[in-house]
Amino acid sequence: MAHIVIAGGGIGGLATALSLGRLGHSATVLERSDSFAEIGAGIQLGPNAFHALDRLGVGETVRDRAVFIDELRFMDGTTGEKVAAMELTGVYRERFGNPYAVVHRGDLYQPLLAACQELDSVELSASAVVQGYEQDARGVTVRTADGRTFRGVALVGADGIRSTVRAATLGDGEPRVSGHTIYRSVIPIEKVPEELRWNSVTLWAGPKWHFVHYIIGGGKYLNLAVTRDDGATVPVAGREAARAHVIAQFPGIGATARRLLELGEGWRKWVLCDRDPVRTWTDRRVVLVGDAAHPMLQYAAQGACQALEDAVVLGDLLDGMAADDTVQRLEKFNVMRRERAGRTQLIARRMGSELYHPAGEAAEARNTMLSALTQGEIYDKVSWLHGDRDFTDSGLGGTH
Repeated sequence: MAHIVIAGGGIGGLATALSLGRLGHSATVLERSDSFAEIGAGIQLGPNAFHALDRLGVGETVRDRAVFIDELRFMDGTTGEKVAAMELTGVYRERFGNPYAVVHRGDLYQPLLAACQELDSVELSASAVVQGYEQDARGVTVRTADGRTFRGVALVGADGIRSTVRAATLGDGEPRVSGHTIYRSVIPIEKVPEELRWNSVTLWAGPKWHFVHYIIGGGKYLNLAVTRDDGATVPVAGREAARAHVIAQFPGIGATARRLLELGEGWRKWVLCDRDPVRTWTDRRVVLVGDAAHPMLQYAAQGACQALEDAVVLGDLLDGMAADDTVQRLEKFNVMRRERAGRTQLIARRMGSELYHPAGEAAEARNTMLSALTQGEIYDKVSWLHGDRDFTDSGLGGTH
């Protein structure tokens, strides 16, 4: 079997290592940080994510840590009106074969990490900052900043939105700054009044802003994420934000949403970035996955889901690989995944601009449109994304 080098020890990198390791390949995962750990707050997992996690052998472990919610709830953030909801229990689970859940990022990351640690075929190397690579007819040599080299038949770039591997492979510059600033807070559930502890992912949509909250950590915490379309032009990641500053960004927010917003503490902010979809994620024996290949805004709640899908499809394609057909298999992976992931990137953008942030008559028209949809019609709209088990359906009438 083959040895593959993976740049990046996040969710996508570990899922890829696990996918390859379970099929008999060996992998070395190079993580730039001094430890393998996941920071962040809440994350949403659709049925497609659980299909992938089951294939990776960690589905039940993640389920044990997850909160299974009853609905995705869309609210008018200024009037407080409930506009629409997608029910996520009986019919939804029967149709898509798995639940919809929310977890703390660590509750997804730790099962992947533990499963990799249990495999003798997976080597985890921290403090390994990838600087570049060279490849020849037989494999790839990866260089790290401390002078080490790692050799494999292929290199998987799973090193995030500012991927060093992508820079060397595609050379397409910095990510696109969205102009949206997101503020995040996680608070103990004891600080939340009982009447506001809803078992839903609730989104309040306002003019050039939206607010999402849901329970995570097995019911121990409330995750708050509030986004402002403020025209920000400089990337920011995890900077502290004063509580008064955050609240002041949303003067028109309705009473109930404001109560929830005012519960937040220890706020941090990010300026969101993504990239345009590209058709090529490969350079002969080098391939990109996850945010290195198709970084997307959070608005479709599919970033981690798509990285998990990548891992499963890539593992399947490299099963039984011979050294001389590596390039062809990586190219096939690219073709199979690019339309689905690319469409998801663009839909995430559109949700922010067209669904979540309109004002005035445009917001009224949106509310009228959403409130008229039946549950069956809502399910039909997400079926290509939530229900696909091959992870190649772009929802455009073809698989790729």
